[in-house]
Amino acid sequence: MESTTAVVEAEAAVDASVAAFRAVLSGAAVSGTTGSGTAVSGLGGVEPGADAGGVGDDPLQRVADNALDVLAGVARSEAKLAAVKARAVQVLAAATSVVNGPPSSPQEATAQDRSLVAEVGCALVIGDRAAGALLAESHALATALPRTLAALGSGTISWQHAREMVDQTVGLDRAGAAALEAHFLDPDTPRPAGAATIGEMPAYRFKAKARTWRERHHPESLEKRHTKAAADRRVEYRPDQDGMAWLSACLPADQAIAGWNRLNALSRAAQGPTEPRTLTQLSADHFAQAILTSGTNASIGDGAGIGTDLTPSSIRAQVLVTVPVLSLMGVTDEPAMLDGYGPIPASMARDLVANGADSFYRVLVDPRDGAPLEIGRSSYRVTKAMRNWLRLRDGQCPFPGCSNPSLDNEADHLLAWHHGGTTGISNLGHPCPKHHKLRHTSGWKPTPATKNQPPGWTSPTGRHYKSEHQDWEPPHWPDWVTETWSAATKPEGQPSLALGGMPVQGFVEHFGMPQDLDLPDNVDPPDVDVPEDPGPTEDELPRDPFPEWHLLLEASLAVL
Repeated sequence: MESTTAVVEAEAAVDASVAAFRAVLSGAAVSGTTGSGTAVSGLGGVEPGADAGGVGDDPLQRVADNALDVLAGVARSEAKLAAVKARAVQVLAAATSVVNGPPSSPQEATAQDRSLVAEVGCALVIGDRAAGALLAESHALATALPRTLAALGSGTISWQHAREMVDQTVGLDRAGAAALEAHFLDPDTPRPAGAATIGEMPAYRFKAKARTWRERHHPESLEKRHTKAAADRRVEYRPDQDGMAWLSACLPADQAIAGWNRLNALSRAAQGPTEPRTLTQLSADHFAQAILTSGTNASIGDGAGIGTDLTPSSIRAQVLVTVPVLSLMGVTDEPAMLDGYGPIPASMARDLVANGADSFYRVLVDPRDGAPLEIGRSSYRVTKAMRNWLRLRDGQCPFPGCSNPSLDNEADHLLAWHHGGTTGISNLGHPCPKHHKLRHTSGWKPTPATKNQPPGWTSPTGRHYKSEHQDWEPPHWPDWVTETWSAATKPEGQPSLALGGMPVQGFVEHFGMPQDLDLPDNVDPPDVDVPEDPGPTEDELPRDPFPEWHLLLEASLAVL
């Protein structure tokens, strides 16, 4: 069937755009050869490295700039075409449904669906599974996610981002899907000026942020959903090429992240000048030892056979969990945050704190937005408390698109100590080893950070890339608590700090007396044995805006 005139003209316009992109690249080429020996020419015979236009007009720099411009332009064009494709698929599905009419039986409905899938697959030269997925995704975008489809059509997000938005809204009602979409795509949603938007981060990183928001705001509590999901825990085996195979397990998040951190810790401890295996190989070998022998013998993987040493290792898994105090006490079921994973059920966090924590640090957060407060030092040494704070602030390596977990990352002075930089959180980055080395061996440079915002990065070509920021949210205060808070006001001259809209003085006056805490009849909190606070030294902590916090905890635990 002949294409319509409009389609032919549109395709010609696309061809013209491709030709224009090629012209930019060929016109920016520099006479000489590439590192692989491939000849390139252009720029009127200007030699590589020659300054054709004075200072700041390096032809080689123009080559790089033009190529980057083309890459960005192609990405936007791909997104716009993906939006057109999604609309075309949805229009085809709707038109076919009208032409076929209502099916007379379930069998006929199935036949109509299969026919449509086959038609899309043949038109796009893809398989039935991919065609079926495209139909479902296009339907979701066109009917339930208008902001996402509009962002895709404008080129501000990619098709991969749009697919992740569809995946994260599966199981949500129309209002929930709209709220998730608005949180990430509504320009009026408050966000730090230096934070990367979802179109400025890889789709897999947006997936992590969307999953976090979804877990916090899902209409069904995370406790209930986790109970159902835990029943599906399993181990899977999948053969691979070259005599290899994959062995993976779906486990509760606290077990999985603790196991992963332990493998990394064991592998790092085994590295040394006489150890030929890479960190990845060591992790795989320790994993095999754990499931085959429960031992720590390093003989596996080096050709000497499977180890049989069952002596427990002294290395402990490191787990950092951030849990709201009322959730810790069992008053609410507000999710906690597990470093390297995201939201976890409150019961899992209480178990980690009560049964798995060797120490318990009090982390002060801003009650307005949940962001951690500043910690600073005037000496060069970065303390353990500060490293933990960096983990809380960044979540992972702050280099754009990097998801390396914070446990492996390294503290790095943004402004060097010998250049006058201080050892405060606002002057510290937390890059992974790869990007830490990149910073000190190339032209990549971090931009300034703050106490609760990681640094961005500037590339050797001078382009600035924003870093992904944590999605802090203020703690949730139950209605029965806010309704019974005292209306007392702060004394004259006392700094004003409100928790949930109430001045701290009134908050403490209420919770300072155990008999004043009147729990609802349906609240039956569990016993939680909170480990003793090891108490970082005073010079490691910021000024405490809520010094009476311990009174709240003491009084509440006494009642509970």
